[in-house]
Amino acid sequence: MEAPREGRGGGPRTVTPAEKAQARQVPLRRVGALFGAHRRQLALVVAIIVASSVLAMASPFLLRTVIDQALPERDLALLSWLVLGMVGVAAVTAVLGVVQTWISTRVGQEVMHRLRTDVFAHLHRQSIGFFTRTRTGEVQSRITNDIGGMQTVVTSTATSIAANLTTVVATAVAMVALSWRLSLVSLVVLPPAIWLTRRVARMRREITTQRQRELADLNVTIEEGLSISGVQLSKTLGAGPALVDRFTASSARLVDLELRSELAGRWRMASMSVIFAAIPAVIYLSAGLPGAAGTLSIGTLVAFTALQGGLFRPLMGLLNVGVSVTASLALFARIFEYLDLPVEVDDPARPVPVDPARVRGHLRFEDVTFSYPGSDTAAVAGVNLDVPAGTSLALVGETGSGKSTLAALITRFHDPAAGRVTIDGVDLRDLRLADLAAVVGVVSQETYLLHTTVRENLRYARPGATDAEIEAAARAAQIHDLIAALPDGYDTVVGSRGHRFSGGEKQRLAIARTLLRDPRILVLDEATSALDTETERAVQRAFDELSRGRTVITIAHRLSTVRDADQIAVLDHGRIVESGTHQSLLDRHGRYAALAA
Repeated sequence: MEAPREGRGGGPRTVTPAEKAQARQVPLRRVGALFGAHRRQLALVVAIIVASSVLAMASPFLLRTVIDQALPERDLALLSWLVLGMVGVAAVTAVLGVVQTWISTRVGQEVMHRLRTDVFAHLHRQSIGFFTRTRTGEVQSRITNDIGGMQTVVTSTATSIAANLTTVVATAVAMVALSWRLSLVSLVVLPPAIWLTRRVARMRREITTQRQRELADLNVTIEEGLSISGVQLSKTLGAGPALVDRFTASSARLVDLELRSELAGRWRMASMSVIFAAIPAVIYLSAGLPGAAGTLSIGTLVAFTALQGGLFRPLMGLLNVGVSVTASLALFARIFEYLDLPVEVDDPARPVPVDPARVRGHLRFEDVTFSYPGSDTAAVAGVNLDVPAGTSLALVGETGSGKSTLAALITRFHDPAAGRVTIDGVDLRDLRLADLAAVVGVVSQETYLLHTTVRENLRYARPGATDAEIEAAARAAQIHDLIAALPDGYDTVVGSRGHRFSGGEKQRLAIARTLLRDPRILVLDEATSALDTETERAVQRAFDELSRGRTVITIAHRLSTVRDADQIAVLDHGRIVESGTHQSLLDRHGRYAALAA
């Protein structure tokens, strides 16, 4: 049972399964596995860090020698060598720091690159059902905000841990070598510092989870409100002010979360700073006590306080890395949640080899049944159809009868729960998705065009197509003359989602795009239902060209567009209730005749 949470309006809201997944524990071993391919580079970085830290520890001992020997004895030669050594140590450690930063940043960016591409590629393999259930802005937020938010942790955490840990250990060893008694006084602050850091880390993780969720909501608002369709909707409904208020409220909550994230535990860290600053005073007091008089030289005391002062930065850095890593686990949880999504429709383990150019296009539905997730009623049930190669099948029926579901099964947007769909006797589930896409072409009612040129929109179907082939496809689709009349011809930018063009023009562009792929099976999913009669005639002529020599499955409300089909199947509540030619179905005076009346 889902637990209630406080909603935006102050009332309870339901915790979604995705939010539960985000709250799960992410094993550090899995995070560490991201760096597995870069072991050599990381080993080199660690070696550089260790060398740099050990080398830097020479400076306090050089300083002690300067104060206790070179200056009191006015030994200019020794002083010169000591000063030269101090400058040399600083120069070498600086160069090593640059090299270490370059290697570690490159490793981190390569890990980030792989994460981004893995998430994008994995999401691209998800079924249409996933994108139906998931908000577009949420998906974008995971790839941009979540992965971007972990950039600092990924690129610098390993090296920061190595650098700070090595420095702390080397400094502690040097402090003990100078005076083990004073070292005990200095290191007594560690237990409370670790305890406070663990509390801060837990606070940061909770806030990070809330912040990323709010960022996703903000992305959704932007996607829905500033897309061309969203702007048109808000303007026609007068919903602009409400949309701005929604965005403002979400942004204000994000400001509050950012402040809480930055200030989480700051007062605790501030108290630690005060304690660390007070330690040198305690050291001076300890050195001046009667029991310690004469046991420490001035040079040792100065060198020790210099080491102790240098211990604060790496120690706090090490503790802060722990805070950052713990907080970032919320981001890793969100990313791994997407990477762990099962692929509902995937390539088979052993695909049947097929040459798309040799496919005849014989399509069969064999006792096919399919239900959408969460539905108790089958969208299609017990469907049997045989469409010989080169013939046409029309699917008709009322809205919700299952026509588009059958089309989605042909393209493997979904897989049937029972039965099978075959092309030339091969189950679609045994074909590689790329091979199936080369065999089956789709022209739907809603044509999606990319925000780029006409030429690139057409070439999207076949990246290797020449300009001559693109123009030939446009001519066949009855759209070449219109494109040529545009200010920039084929280099004209179509605008967001192709809103520069009318519905009929976009349809003909989609037909030209499909012609470039030259599929053996063509699915026309209510492709002319939104067009006026004159435009429909022009598009239909393009369809006639596109359909020549192919197996065609047409879904239509207007029966005038399917009367010449070789066979017509009438669906009702997911079942075929009639099938035959246009005239034979009219003669039966059944469901088809009623639709045609």
